[in-house]
Amino acid sequence: MTGSTPSSAQSPPAAPFRLTEGPLSASQAESVLALAAAAEAADGVAPLSENALLQVRHGSGPLARDLLLTVDDAAVGYAHFDGPDDGDVSGELVVHPARRRRGYGSALIAAVIAGAAGHGIHIWAHGDLPAAAAFARSAGFTRFRALLQLRMPLAGRELPSPDFPAGVSVRTFRPGQDEEEWVAVNARAFAHHPEQGSWTRKDLELREAEPWFDPGGFFIAERDGQMAGFHWTKVHPAGGGNDAPIGEVYVVGVDPARQGGGLGRALTLAGLAHLQRLGLAEVMLYVDESNTPAVRMYTSLGFSRWHTDVMYRHS
Repeated sequence: MTGSTPSSAQSPPAAPFRLTEGPLSASQAESVLALAAAAEAADGVAPLSENALLQVRHGSGPLARDLLLTVDDAAVGYAHFDGPDDGDVSGELVVHPARRRRGYGSALIAAVIAGAAGHGIHIWAHGDLPAAAAFARSAGFTRFRALLQLRMPLAGRELPSPDFPAGVSVRTFRPGQDEEEWVAVNARAFAHHPEQGSWTRKDLELREAEPWFDPGGFFIAERDGQMAGFHWTKVHPAGGGNDAPIGEVYVVGVDPARQGGGLGRALTLAGLAHLQRLGLAEVMLYVDESNTPAVRMYTSLGFSRWHTDVMYRHS
């Protein structure tokens, strides 16, 4: 949810519109991607997460909702919601920057609420923009959760050497062999995480098919022949607000049965060293604001806050 304003939640739409719900056609998907690009250019932050964009490009899951608002056949607004998960639905919403303050955001929100069938609604506001926060409040949403983006310079930085617990070996991910075990370990490692812990093999394979996927940057820690943890790194190309390619600590997870001994920190450092060897000048990551131990570890390594994504709740 980016760029909406309080008045858009209170005013009727400025012009007749059409609101459709259901799977996106190929042409509709292209129009949504163009809409998202226009919003990112105007706001300086992407309005849709990687998960939503993958579903736009490859088709949404069976429980997902895609709502497209058009005016004279032009895409003006879009909302994507997954779920229900633990009784709630969660998703994102974007209105074209040239069509804001005209009531279209209000129309999308009303359709989302009407179709929620009594479930609570969680909606992400990427970048925590003031206009989006004001819109959320005026539409009856309250701040519920915050996801921090942290960044750290890599160029010229001397990183500590990874210190793995005794008996742990490290290798890289093997496509076509490691998927089932990784999905199981990921589910256990993120059992209380509303998004990451629900990944399926299909979610993993969609990302393996992406141009950025590199198994050489996907590190697997093993103990006694079993996967104990992992650090999956990612490289973002220049563009989309980044002047140069930037690395990402994409996912770090440790099997709860294998925790202890500093395995998570060692895996993090191994991935950071890999990104540094690639010549990247900067690295980023996302972490829940409430995950105090992880925030403390990352800040001890030199990460600092870059921006915040906020989830709002309507019940």
